[in-house]
Amino acid sequence: MWLPRAVVVVLLVGGCCMGVLGTGEDGARRAGPGTGAPAGSGEYAGGREEVAFEPLWVDPRSRAARQAAEWRIAGRAADAELMDRIASRPQAEWVTGASPRATVQAVTTAAARAGRTAVLVAYDVPGRDCGQYSGGGALGVLDYRTWVDEFAVGLGDRGAYVIVEPDAVAQVVAGCTQVDAEERYALLAYAVERIKRQPHAHVYLDAGNSGWIPQPTRLVEALRAAGVGQADGFALNVSNFQTDQDSSVYGDALSRALGGKHYVVDTSRNGNGPYRGTDTGTDTGTGTDTGIGTDAESWCNPPGRALGTPPTTVTGRPRLDAQLWIKRPGESDGTCRGGPPAGQWWPSYALELARNARS
Repeated sequence: MWLPRAVVVVLLVGGCCMGVLGTGEDGARRAGPGTGAPAGSGEYAGGREEVAFEPLWVDPRSRAARQAAEWRIAGRAADAELMDRIASRPQAEWVTGASPRATVQAVTTAAARAGRTAVLVAYDVPGRDCGQYSGGGALGVLDYRTWVDEFAVGLGDRGAYVIVEPDAVAQVVAGCTQVDAEERYALLAYAVERIKRQPHAHVYLDAGNSGWIPQPTRLVEALRAAGVGQADGFALNVSNFQTDQDSSVYGDALSRALGGKHYVVDTSRNGNGPYRGTDTGTDTGTGTDTGIGTDAESWCNPPGRALGTPPTTVTGRPRLDAQLWIKRPGESDGTCRGGPPAGQWWPSYALELARNARS
């Protein structure tokens, strides 16, 4: 089983937001909303009031925003109001495939015009997702370096949080044999260094999650080889469901092992923590049981989950730079448990996440 992801540039209908339509997530897995207060208000801030809040960009034409609008037209006002819990929150834009420059430029320009900061995910490394649900990526080394160059040029001098290649390090540490470790780490190091050259890019290299590689020291050598030293820090829990507490304890331990590196955490779907059920999941593409066990499938469209802590850059923890919605709630983890292909919009799952939110 492979859990979630890694490269980041961190980046509604119904009158609640500002932004521009982006590409969405091509599909990586693993991986108190609903008050109605404006995103980025003091109501969502963490405990360190002395830290300046950095408002994050909300896409006014996100899938959640369009869904809420459709349901209002159809007379489903209560469901639309629940969907606003997703549509009104800043979420990352997943950038993958050809021509990243145009997407990055469009998103960051829209964010800058709104006086906000975009959150982006760079997700095109060769051999992506070890060939599983979100497999794909650039064809080779030269293609990927060119892709990264275009991504960086698209940023210009505009600010963004950038998450670099979810899962790319942790999958190798966990034993993926479909990629060459040395080559993978060299490509990630190039991505980190090249994107970080842009003057206002906050770059975080993905480091998996606390349930995937339980001993954080196992990641240290790999993260260093992959360029974490040149990054602002690392990202945790992308597309996963580990609790805020577990991610913070794990993040602080990994930070110490890396000499004090800061980190960000994906809190988009962790309101009820990780799934503890007993089913193994069924691949809806083939109609067959995956046969890889409960632990392996706990990250893939688990039932009963909930939206987590709303995005904020004020966290109350000195090394935790931000809690972000990196995985876009409502986008499938893959063809398991009745879900569509990875990255596709799944309204019923989005609605469950919003309905189960604690606020």
